[in-house]
Amino acid sequence: MIKAIVTDIEGTTSSLSFVKDVLFPYARAKLPKYVRKHQDEPHIKQLLADTCKEVRIELDTEGAINQLIDWIDQDKKITPLKALQGLIWEAGYQQGDFKGHLYQDAIDNLKSWNNRGISLYVYSSGSVLAQKLLFGHTDSGDLRPLFSGYFDTTIGGKKEADSYRKIAEEIGFAANNIMFLSDIKEELDAAKTVGFQTIWLNREQPIDAHGEHQQVSSFDDIIANDT
Repeated sequence: MIKAIVTDIEGTTSSLSFVKDVLFPYARAKLPKYVRKHQDEPHIKQLLADTCKEVRIELDTEGAINQLIDWIDQDKKITPLKALQGLIWEAGYQQGDFKGHLYQDAIDNLKSWNNRGISLYVYSSGSVLAQKLLFGHTDSGDLRPLFSGYFDTTIGGKKEADSYRKIAEEIGFAANNIMFLSDIKEELDAAKTVGFQTIWLNREQPIDAHGEHQQVSSFDDIIANDT
């Protein structure tokens, strides 16, 4: 019986190309000027300090900017970078530079599950702010009311089983009553380890019917039994 569904974003509800071809380049281009402009604000100061802590070196502002850019280029899932990207994307959404991309099948089924009383959550390597911005600025309007909560890497890495254990504790349901949706096998492996039901979104490759996790090419193929 499914009481809650936790979904990934990139490659699951949203296209890889939107993140890689729109959001990441936008943040990379805007980051130096943004950091220089806001470096004396307490929140940005903390993120710069967290950046230094990650590399265990004391960096000046320009050094921190170079490190953050390097992490973007390496597609690193590092918490201070993700938090800073979220702030930059917030300005982009507010200025109308882009809207959040979501697959229509994801939108339709998220709405259906919400109407059926299934609690919906997001778990992404992007910051909670970035998650809320994406779902709040779509061509279908503000979809944030569909969700009961959001999780990012502050709760733990997405390939670590303990992260899913913590999520189940926060949600308040037994792990076997929670379904996790992702396009990354290692994330699904970690969730399954603690008892989550898992669905592998495999939108672009042939479906492997004998895979370790049930594979689907669309949210339309997901059966979420809530009775």
